[in-house]
Amino acid sequence: MTFRIAGINFDHFHMGDLLRMAHHHPAAEIVGICDRQACRMEEARENFAISDDRVFTDYRRCLEVTKPDLVILCPAAARHAEWTEKVAAFDVPILMEKPFASTLSEADRMISAMKHSGQPLAINWPLAWCRSHVKCHEVIQSEQIGAVTEVHFYDGNRGPLWHGADKIEKEPSEAEKSASWFYKDSEGGGSLQDYLGYGTTLGTWFNGGQKPIEVMAMWDRKNGAIEVDQHSVVVARYASGLSKFETRWGTFSDPWTHQPQPKCGFVIKGTGGTISSYDYDEFVTVQTFECPAGKRVEAEALMGAQADPVAYFIDCLENGRSVEGPLSPAVSRIGQQIVDTAFESAKAGRSLRLRGD
Repeated sequence: MTFRIAGINFDHFHMGDLLRMAHHHPAAEIVGICDRQACRMEEARENFAISDDRVFTDYRRCLEVTKPDLVILCPAAARHAEWTEKVAAFDVPILMEKPFASTLSEADRMISAMKHSGQPLAINWPLAWCRSHVKCHEVIQSEQIGAVTEVHFYDGNRGPLWHGADKIEKEPSEAEKSASWFYKDSEGGGSLQDYLGYGTTLGTWFNGGQKPIEVMAMWDRKNGAIEVDQHSVVVARYASGLSKFETRWGTFSDPWTHQPQPKCGFVIKGTGGTISSYDYDEFVTVQTFECPAGKRVEAEALMGAQADPVAYFIDCLENGRSVEGPLSPAVSRIGQQIVDTAFESAKAGRSLRLRGD
């Protein structure tokens, strides 16, 4: 069958990337796009030759007219629950762009809404489609480094407005920052909310679903400049030891062009070895007792249903398979628990027990 896809809410510029994936998929058709601000859809209209009768500013009319088999949502982080509930009322599967939500209670509202509709929910984390991180998980599953004891994550970019869809570079003005939800506390902005979920969700995938016992976070907020953080450091204590998750807006360069220093990605320590897995690399480096100098392990290109989130979700729908791994609500919820606890810890200035259990 051909899957009819609608893209609703263009708050996050990743909508352009996800629509391109749908446009290129042989079994998908973009039947509608919708945003309250028509101007935000112009680039997508042009890029994917979307006709006027498939462009909407009212989400209800979009859903009623196009009757999609799958909806892609890209609202501001603090609006994820609201938009999931709106679309869930139409009993349609949802692919939500990261993060899961801005709070755990909102994430639980999303899970509840989709359970009531009987339709699947997937949360897309773009780093889950880096071949290096997929290979990292594969090496962990093969037990080459034993049991995972530590996850170290450092990630970010020059800033969320320094690029748009398809990673097209641009330099934001101060006026653009002032107007953007990325820089508003009430909308779930800030580097911690933007990037921590990547580390905690993929980290949960890497460590087999372990949850930390307590979390301690510190962030850098410039008083009077902007109201959100641009740098955070989070330490989580697990039964196995300490893990660290660091987020940064303001890296020297963007990792998809030139890796900054520190490099963006993960370093995993296990009882029998380590793995370094950096964003956008075509390999991972594995260190074991047998090879303490470390060896490069090539990461195969991701193909077919594993190529991107749209292809993956369509494959799940087509074959009646559950969403698994970091895109699953179960794994993403643990990631959100850590994010929530870290946010509260940074505000309180002390370590906190994991929230939400």
